Amino acid sequence: MAHMVFCTRHKAEMEGLDEPPFDSDFGQKIYKNVSKKAWGEWVERQKMLLNEYRLQPWTREAQEFLVEQMNDFFFGDGGALPKEYVAPTQ
Repeated sequence: MAHMVFCTRHKAEMEGLDEPPFDSDFGQKIYKNVSKKAWGEWVERQKMLLNEYRLQPWTREAQEFLVEQMNDFFFGDGGALPKEYVAPTQ
């Protein structure tokens, strides 16, 4: 049976992650409150942030920034997009 959560992002009961994404209290919070769908949306947002801000993900500063953004994305106001960001046209 799938792990079900009340997703904080989508405000609905949805399928959760298979396991916590991090071995920490924050990872457990995500596991208990974030759906697979919302996690996939975060992965795309993270890629955009890495590219727009030209972050080097192995640095402590980039990791701290991404955790802050992730917290806003799931549990805050949704996280602001960079001012210069232009959404791709299809």
